[in-house]
Amino acid sequence: VQLQASGGGLVQAGGSLRLSCAASTSINSYRMGWYRQPPGKQRELVAASGATTVYGDSVKGRFTISRDNAKNMVYLLMNSLKPEDTAVYYCHAQLYDIEYWGQGTLVTVSS
Repeated sequence: VQLQASGGGLVQAGGSLRLSCAASTSINSYRMGWYRQPPGKQRELVAASGATTVYGDSVKGRFTISRDNAKNMVYLLMNSLKPEDTAVYYCHAQLYDIEYWGQGTLVTVSS
């Protein structure tokens, strides 16, 4: 599976962005998610959608993950952005113990 993330950019604090992830194959059976890696920090889970939907504690209530299986697309709507949301955001796909990563898209939130 090849994953192509897009939609990153520079936004002011309090603003919104929507990230998109295009998969090269059907994602029906995959757990799809978004991870992020802030500067100088480890990669962390942002949100994932599979049998259940989960969110990282720091984004609950602000971010929403959605998927369109018919289009092989996954989205991340990010509202009320904060400077600490600045990171490279990665699209992720998992089927059992097989994982795939996209190339990442940079989100920068200015204060």
